[in-house]
Amino acid sequence: MTTTPRPSSHEHRRLFRRRTAPVGAPPGAAASVAHMPAPRLTVMAYGLDGLAEAHGTRLADVLPAFAEGRVVWLDVQGLGDESVIREVTARFDLHQLVVADILNLGQRPKIEVYGDVLFCVARMLLLTEQEQVHWEQLSIVVHRNVVLTFQETYGDCFDPLRQRIRQGRPMIRGAGPDYLAAMLIDGVVDAYFPAVERFGELLERLEDDLVRNPSQAVLRRVYRAKRELLKLRRATWPLRDALNHVMRDAPPMLTPATMPYLRDVEDHVMQVVDIVETCRELAGSFIDVYLSSTAQRTNDIVRALTVLAAIFIPLTFLSGVYGMNFDHMPELRWEYGYAAFWVVSALLTGALLFAFWRLGWIGSRSRV
Repeated sequence: MTTTPRPSSHEHRRLFRRRTAPVGAPPGAAASVAHMPAPRLTVMAYGLDGLAEAHGTRLADVLPAFAEGRVVWLDVQGLGDESVIREVTARFDLHQLVVADILNLGQRPKIEVYGDVLFCVARMLLLTEQEQVHWEQLSIVVHRNVVLTFQETYGDCFDPLRQRIRQGRPMIRGAGPDYLAAMLIDGVVDAYFPAVERFGELLERLEDDLVRNPSQAVLRRVYRAKRELLKLRRATWPLRDALNHVMRDAPPMLTPATMPYLRDVEDHVMQVVDIVETCRELAGSFIDVYLSSTAQRTNDIVRALTVLAAIFIPLTFLSGVYGMNFDHMPELRWEYGYAAFWVVSALLTGALLFAFWRLGWIGSRSRV
């Protein structure tokens, strides 16, 4: 999935991103969308008898493509003009709370029923080259034979679905709008898998780096991975719960023929949730690995210093005795006294090193 324009680095860092109406505004009020891309409307009206497509910036530009007896997919990319969004939603008499959820971004993934309208909110994900998760809100509305989709920016993950419609595949050309909505959700969920696979590869690299060089830089990468995995979790867990609720209490606009496909989508979401949870637990264990590696390095340093101190303690004792000012010390006037001192010191040092090695304090015996 590609999006335009690219989110800023500040947007990447934000864990909770929500645009709502001012505090105290009445239900149905919308936040300002003037800073967002201008809407682009695309219509695909299809059936077993053919396909019609239209593009424009206003609803009037694409209305000629609407046809009786065909499934109509109206895709709105960009929410920068509230008048266009309200024109589209008014055309299909959508509830004001649905309109507010479309314009107030950052909604929790959910599936709701408003009379004969099925409303779904999902999150399309993009994993950047820096292993940062950017998500945008996708709103799906199923109303009779029309499916409306509203996206924050340009570009999405639905090109394979559009290609299947253009190729005239009878499975989708002969199905209803509920099947199209199920395929849209399936496309969103399928786009999660490349992201979690990238995180799996990232965690493998982090594990190798932690074992070889447990530095502060690697620890920061681990925390950043945990943060991005939390974003994935916030996108997948609510969607799994929403699909589970739909499977238990199927709304009337979902036909029995579509339910097995929704069950398959639910299974895919559960797979993603399992992978995300596994990755989060693995990333959490990396912090323990880092702390253990750091503690081990500290122990190695303390051990080395202890060994050095233990070696120099007897040498200091010998040198202290050798340097005392007594008149009756035969070694002071002995021709080989100085050499004998160093021989004794060397033998003592060697004996201590051998003893430390046998105890496993130094050398290969100290490694597991």
